[in-house]
Amino acid sequence: MDKLSLPKGTIVPNHIAVILDGNGRWARAHGLPTTKGHEAGAVALEHLLENCRRAGVHTLTIWGFSTENWKRPPKEVSKIMDLVGLMIKKHLKDSKKEGVRFIHIGSKERLPRHLAILLKRAEEETKNNKKYILNLALDYGGRDEIVRAVKKIIKAGVPAESVNEELFASYLDTAGQPYPYPDLLIRTSGEQRTSGLMPWQMAYSEFYFEEDHLPDMTTTKLRKILLDYSRRRRRFGGKDRVEHLKFKPEVAARLELNWWRLSKIPEGKTFEEYATEHIREQWGLSLALAGRAAKHMVLAFRNGKREHWRQADVNLRKFYRLIKDEVKLAFEPSIAASLQVRIWQKTENGSKASLTREFEDTTRELVTEVYRISDYQATKVAHLRALATIEKNLAEHGEGAPSSAEASEHWDRAEEYLHLYYKALKDKVA
Repeated sequence: MDKLSLPKGTIVPNHIAVILDGNGRWARAHGLPTTKGHEAGAVALEHLLENCRRAGVHTLTIWGFSTENWKRPPKEVSKIMDLVGLMIKKHLKDSKKEGVRFIHIGSKERLPRHLAILLKRAEEETKNNKKYILNLALDYGGRDEIVRAVKKIIKAGVPAESVNEELFASYLDTAGQPYPYPDLLIRTSGEQRTSGLMPWQMAYSEFYFEEDHLPDMTTTKLRKILLDYSRRRRRFGGKDRVEHLKFKPEVAARLELNWWRLSKIPEGKTFEEYATEHIREQWGLSLALAGRAAKHMVLAFRNGKREHWRQADVNLRKFYRLIKDEVKLAFEPSIAASLQVRIWQKTENGSKASLTREFEDTTRELVTEVYRISDYQATKVAHLRALATIEKNLAEHGEGAPSSAEASEHWDRAEEYLHLYYKALKDKVA
C-alpha cells in the first residue's frame, strides 16, 4: 500500500463517514463470487482506515451493514459478519496502542451472538482511548436510530418542553463524541445517495461519490478526495462572498483573448503593461500590485514559450504567492504553479483530442485549487476553458494554415467560450 501524503495546508476533515459499496458488482465484473468481492473490499477498507489515521482524521464512521441488508442471501450475510469479526480481532490490539476507540452504532439484537460479544469487548477495552474514534455501523438505519432515540427520550420521561436539538442529539448513537457530525461522506461505486446514513448528523456534510467500487479504492483516490474536500468553502447556511471576484466576465474574456492574440495589444502599450491591465481586472489588485504580478507572469509566459518549464514554474510560484497574499485565498502556490505549467505544456504540444481530455482535467484541478471549489463545481468551468483553448489552437494552426476569415471565426468562438468561462467561474465562486 502506498503511503498517503498531502500538501502542506490541506484541510483534513475531523469526521469522515464512508458507505462501503460495490463489492458484489466488483466481483461480478471480475467473474468471481460475491464473497470474493467482500474479501477484496475488506483489504481496501484496511488501507482506508490506515490512511485516514495517517492523514489526521479523528473520527471515521464505516457503514458495514444496514437494517435493510438482512434481505441479502444468508451465505453473503454470514460472510460479511465473519469479515467484520476478523477485522475487529485483527485491529483491536493495534487500536489500543494507537488510541482508537471502537463504538458500535446501530442495534446489537439481531447480530450473531459471537459478533455482539466481540463488539462489546472492543468497546469496553477501548473506551478510554481519545486519539481516534472508529464508529462501526452494523445493523444500522438512520430512521431506526431516530426512532430508538425517541423511545429513549419517552422512557426517560423527558417533558415535551425540554426537548430541543441539543437534548435530542444526546440520545443518538454518536452522543458524547467530540465530532459527532461528519464533515465528509464518501460513497464508493458511483451510487449518489446517502441511503439514510446518519440523517440527523449529516445536515451539513460534504458529499463525495467515488465512481469506482470499494475494492478499487486506492491511496491516490483517497488523496484526491481529501484535496477536493480541502478546496471546498463550507458556509453552514451563512454567506461567503468573495469580494475580489468583481471582474466583468466580458471584459476579462476580451483581455485574455487579446493576451492570446498578441497583435491586438494597443499601439504604444508594452506586453507587460497589457498583462498588468488583465491581472488588475481579473483579481481586483491595485495598479502597483498588478504590475508586480504581471512581471512574474510575463517572465513565466515567455519561459513557457521557449519550453523552459522549470524557470516558468519558479516565476509562476512568485506570481501565485503574491495573488494568495493579497487576495487571501487558501491555495498552495507551488501546486497552482505546477498545474499552470502542465496546462501550458499541453497547450503548446497537445492535439485537439488531448486538449479535450487531459487539458480539461488539469484545468479543473487548477480551478479547484485556486478558487476552492469542488471538482464537481469546476467541471463546467474547465470544459468551457478547454473549448476556448481548442478554438485558439485552430485559429493559430488549424488544419494546416487557416485563412484570415477562418482564423477570425475561431477567435470569435474562443472569445465567446472565454466569456462563458469567466461567467461560470464567477457564478460558482461568488
